[in-house]
Amino acid sequence: MPPLIKHLYTADPSAHVFRGTMYIYPSHDRETDVGSNDNGDQYDMADYHVFSTAGPLDDPSPAVTDHGVVLRSEDVPWASRQLWAPDAAHKAGVYYLFFPARDKADMFRIGVATADRPEGPFQAEPEPIAGSFSIDPAVFVDDDDDAGGEAYLYFGAGGGGDQGAGAAGRTAAA
Repeated sequence: MPPLIKHLYTADPSAHVFRGTMYIYPSHDRETDVGSNDNGDQYDMADYHVFSTAGPLDDPSPAVTDHGVVLRSEDVPWASRQLWAPDAAHKAGVYYLFFPARDKADMFRIGVATADRPEGPFQAEPEPIAGSFSIDPAVFVDDDDDAGGEAYLYFGAGGGGDQGAGAAGRTAAA
């Protein structure tokens, strides 16, 4: 299958079906002259785009819509750089974008931004999630439970993340 997105470099996508449409939430890596190093400085990821396709999921060449920049690092009050692999969720009429970024002390933290539509634009919360020194958020909303859609946030460690506190945690999305 050919790449869905050809006009810019994307990585680390998460895909979700909301309202019968598939939405793709990737990171966006820009070209840089910074050499490769253990800190990952060569990854110049300063914003997120959201893409969607309403065609059949087995279509080998679906039409893809780029909804443009939906969140920029300068719109995240606590972040300094490197918006890495995001994930998205929907609960109680709100769309959530969970994302790792480096804070002002250059540590990865996980933030959350909200929107009233899956394609954004997203508004970042003023602070990262407390205790979230990590990367690679993954969200699961359990809409089959008696709690009315309890949300779980799982996350990785490494790359400046919290190496000692374990690889997964649980938090409510709303």
